[in-house]
Amino acid sequence: MTETSPLLKEIQYLKGVGPARAAALKKLGVENVYGLLYYPPRAWVDRSIIKPISKLIPGERETVRGIVVMSSTQKVRFKLSITKVVVQDKTGHITAAWYNQPYIEKQFKKGDEVIMHGKIDMYRGMLQINTPEYEISSPDETMQAGVNVNRIVPVYPLTESFTQKQFRAIVKTALDNYLQYVTEYLPEEFRKKFGLIQLQQSLAGIHFPDTFESLEKAKYRLIFDEFFMVQFALNLKKQKAEAQKGHVFNIAGEYKEIFRKHLPFKLTGAQRRVVEEIKKDVSSGRPMNRLVQGDVGSGKTVVALIAAVIAKDSGFQSAILAPTEILASQHMKTAAKLLEETGIKADLILGGAATKDKKAALERLKTGETDIVIGTHAIIQETVEFKNLGLAVIDEQHRFGVMQRAALLGKSEIKPHVLIMTATPIPRTLAMTVYGDTDVSVIDELPPGRKPVKTVLFSGANRDKLYNFMEERLKEGGQIYMVYPLVDVSEKVDLKSAIESEKETAIRFPGYKTAIVHGQMKKEERAAIMADFKEKKIDILAATTVIEVGIDIPNASVMVIEHAERFGLSQLHQLRGRVGRGDRQSYCILAGEPGTEDGFKRLSVMASTSDGFKIAEEDLALRGPGEFLGTRQHGLPEFRLANLITDRKILESAREAAEWLLSSNCDMDHRKINETIDNIKHKSGRNYDLINIG
Repeated sequence: MTETSPLLKEIQYLKGVGPARAAALKKLGVENVYGLLYYPPRAWVDRSIIKPISKLIPGERETVRGIVVMSSTQKVRFKLSITKVVVQDKTGHITAAWYNQPYIEKQFKKGDEVIMHGKIDMYRGMLQINTPEYEISSPDETMQAGVNVNRIVPVYPLTESFTQKQFRAIVKTALDNYLQYVTEYLPEEFRKKFGLIQLQQSLAGIHFPDTFESLEKAKYRLIFDEFFMVQFALNLKKQKAEAQKGHVFNIAGEYKEIFRKHLPFKLTGAQRRVVEEIKKDVSSGRPMNRLVQGDVGSGKTVVALIAAVIAKDSGFQSAILAPTEILASQHMKTAAKLLEETGIKADLILGGAATKDKKAALERLKTGETDIVIGTHAIIQETVEFKNLGLAVIDEQHRFGVMQRAALLGKSEIKPHVLIMTATPIPRTLAMTVYGDTDVSVIDELPPGRKPVKTVLFSGANRDKLYNFMEERLKEGGQIYMVYPLVDVSEKVDLKSAIESEKETAIRFPGYKTAIVHGQMKKEERAAIMADFKEKKIDILAATTVIEVGIDIPNASVMVIEHAERFGLSQLHQLRGRVGRGDRQSYCILAGEPGTEDGFKRLSVMASTSDGFKIAEEDLALRGPGEFLGTRQHGLPEFRLANLITDRKILESAREAAEWLLSSNCDMDHRKINETIDNIKHKSGRNYDLINIG
């Protein structure tokens, strides 16, 4: 589509629009004719079934056809007028009524044929249809299927600036005058192979389908296109990345053997499998781009450290980027413990002022004295220099923007190997869309000796029963988390707060030490309390979701989540992962009174499974992909028709099509392949280099 294409005509110049309506359309994201053609309905209503007037059912929405026999407007009282049009067919007559719309009367003439659609009512024993949508033809015209009745009718997501009837008229004008300028970008043999109708046909069919069968074909083609554009871009990007030169790591070096020898536990089978996948990547000569998924406590950090040790064996530095200081500090503690006897040096760099210690750490990194640096966004600042960065580990990548990730990778002249870690299980459809250019590994096995956490729903009616249970666990030597949605009491919502409840808990359990931790505290104070909790100086810790990630307390065996219905599924799953990290049986108590169906469903899912991927699928269905990943995930494309949950099969077909087109197995003529690829790039207009992790 060239810059002079009629499809790029500003929307205000389309017949029936004008400046005021153009402003309203721009709020809907429609700025030109092309955008209008691609603005899909949210639903379709069958108004093609026309009933005789005598068969109309009061209370139902029906479509009726008849001849106008009279029309009138009557002023009933001050500021209220009623326009009535009486229509009859061979079986009877019905009155159509409009309120305070006297201009309507002039649109109807006696003898006009009219088709109307609306809700049927009874008024003083007579059939009436209130404020119907309608199409009119004069006696010498043949009634055709219009845009509002006598057909399958589109229903659009609109603001109050438009009625459905007005919007349909504008869309119809655009289709009649501009559809001819839409060019097909996929060759016929490609469309046949993947069951796609022609593009012009699909755009006409999505707005004004002749049948529901043709509507499904139109929807399939346009949903396919949305997925295909992304999958093509991701596959193209992956091809380019694989063609790049990458660092070749030594996967059999002495430091790796020293690390393995001093590791105080055996790796699980899943960890060993993922390590082998990483070793294959980093020794291939191409940059690694791998996502490692695994539940809280599955051992992702150890796998990342093994990759960093391999980098050290190869003469390279590694960076581990974490989204929070708590998580970065937790990684540092793990690294310090596991690297203690190896001679490998790690440093922690956090935000804040450039203290003497921080300046020294930055200097060690620059000179190469530091092998592994762990930190927050502080390690991607311009002032941070590496001597030889070869591996970038990004933890919970969706919490960082594209440019932040690119800043870390830009610290090396040759693109470093990239290892992404997440404790948020990502459903397959979402992974295919956001991480489609990334190889995926799953650590689906917990360390030996771990017992599944028992999860139960608890109504707040019998608090003594809950407190007795907690006391039994405390007597056994366990520790308890109590998590609250609020830090302090709120006048706006009637919820328990961490501060208020910690005081109540201290009174209820006088023989045990209680404390509180939340995000409004200074990080030093928070760290001191967590250290005391880990050393068993604190028995019960009241907290907000500040404990969601990065804190490992093996002795904590009970988590009580108050007002659990206020938390998202993934958040509940992350919180539950804070217990069950030792060898004692652990429990997660979901205390609350879900007042909605969604709230009850979330808690029921949590109680029924500990499978992170099942929970993630449910969470994705409940919240949608944008909220699931978080608002900072810049790599998530926006779809107008496509749905990652319900359109999974189309997504898989689109991915197959993209892989086929870019592979050596594509049996189309070579010249046609290149022409098609150029057409796709031209149509999309996307910057492929910024899709996904950039």
